Amino acid sequence: MEATCPQPGATRLDILEALAVEAGAESIAQEAHALAERLREGRFYVACVGQFKRGKSTLLNALVGAPVLPIGVVPVTAVVTILRHGQGNSARVRLEGKDWQSIEVSALAAYVSEEGNPENSKGVAGVEVFTPSPLLASGMCLVDTPGIGSVFAGNTEATRAFVPHVDAALVVLGADPPLSGDELALAGQIAKQCPDLLFALNKADRLSDAERQEAVDFTRRILSERLGRAAVPLYEVSATERLAGEGPPRGWPDLLAALHTLAMRSGSELVRNAEERGVALFAHGLTQRLEDERLALLQPLEESERRIAVLRTCAAEGERSLSYLGHLLEAEQERLGRIFSEREEQFLARALPASREELSEGIHAAAPRSGPKLRSHAVELSHAISRNWLDQWLAEAQPAAEDLYVQASQRFVDLANGFLRTLVASGDPALGALPQAMPPETGFRARSRLYYTSLMTYTSQNPAGWLADLFRSRERQMAAVERQVGAYLETLVSVNANRIVGDFNDRVLESRRRLQGDIRSSLTQVVASAERILAGARERRAQGQSAVQARLKHINKLSAQLAALGATVVEGNP
Repeated sequence: MEATCPQPGATRLDILEALAVEAGAESIAQEAHALAERLREGRFYVACVGQFKRGKSTLLNALVGAPVLPIGVVPVTAVVTILRHGQGNSARVRLEGKDWQSIEVSALAAYVSEEGNPENSKGVAGVEVFTPSPLLASGMCLVDTPGIGSVFAGNTEATRAFVPHVDAALVVLGADPPLSGDELALAGQIAKQCPDLLFALNKADRLSDAERQEAVDFTRRILSERLGRAAVPLYEVSATERLAGEGPPRGWPDLLAALHTLAMRSGSELVRNAEERGVALFAHGLTQRLEDERLALLQPLEESERRIAVLRTCAAEGERSLSYLGHLLEAEQERLGRIFSEREEQFLARALPASREELSEGIHAAAPRSGPKLRSHAVELSHAISRNWLDQWLAEAQPAAEDLYVQASQRFVDLANGFLRTLVASGDPALGALPQAMPPETGFRARSRLYYTSLMTYTSQNPAGWLADLFRSRERQMAAVERQVGAYLETLVSVNANRIVGDFNDRVLESRRRLQGDIRSSLTQVVASAERILAGARERRAQGQSAVQARLKHINKLSAQLAALGATVVEGNP
């Protein structure tokens, strides 16, 4: 097949799409087509990013003036969702391998929420919501992203995978705590490819003026230092207040003005930058594919087979390394388990006596109650006290547990990266497709399956005990309830603290397995690619030398067009 002559007015992305189709690189062609389509419409992406539960979806609803995105009290967003300008409120969804289909806005939660679509188990490839917001009329698209650092591992990965498509970003921070390390790292990653970063300090209504000012000063200082920018656009807002039409304006008018300015003054530049990034990314992938195919056609089949045998040997060595890593990871997992258990013991040492004291005070404060009502009140009180202590400890222990996992996993990521560097340095062209480095872990990859047990069977009484409660003196009854329900409270706290530790251990194990899987995939994917190219070369050679020469000629033409396109990108001319 001869290279297609591009139509008059074709963009570089159109040319790249045509080249990718002719090269048989369908995935590159599809991505180039999608990017070209949105750029022709003058659409650019302003991604709303941040840690989970910062109120990103609520903030976007307030910005467009309509509650189109689902919100909730638990981490909600599981799928990247794009808000576009439209005549009315509507939505559409595309599942992997299928075309777009229209859905009701009220049905969005079934596709984009963690509850309706946990870890994107439905395979949603895209979601777009149309709304008649003046803010979006100029081509700006606001993008709702899953929270980084979420308890749901897939959410973080989905957001980081979307970063290359980001043209500008609105980073949503919280007033308490104001800034996480994960948010700072993501802001730095986005800042490398796009200079337009806005920061919103959301939930400003939850702090006093003094606390809010302290949070603002701290955030500005850290962002300025890390991003190397003297002025950081930071806006104090309360999305909940704005959506309800209540409270003072705070920094809301300034945030809206900044977004309007971004749309009017920088929109065309953002579109051009998106094209530059897309052309460079797709051209690199297509160039690598053509070079691999050319090599397979030019060298003897025996050489290609020998080359693949070498690659298989490298993959086998990688598997052996993974086996070695597995033993090390098991040892690290056991070490982390011991640390978790030690911290559980420290927690129980302070929580058990303090919680019993709280229970005692609560029982003695329940003066009007007596008989079964007093016991029932004490049991309810024990549930509240235990949950309060456990929730507090979980809030402290989970970040610390994730930090320990990150530290433990880094040495294995470093070992994997060393192996990757060795492979790439061998000079085999196919190995150029390998990732240059595994990214560091940022937290648990596995979602929490923790739930507290109430152990209600421990609170049941036999008839004799029930009658005793009726006829005991108040003092004796209070002493019995305090003793018996206090023992139940200690059991409740101890058992559920152990469940928290068990959940940490389970998440370390699952995260470790996923990490090993990623390393294995990175080390072996190049073998499968080389085998596919060799199969194509065998088929072409079976058709005769003329077929081989025709394909080589076509590859050379495609490469020449691609090289010219790459030169255009470097020179910056349309």
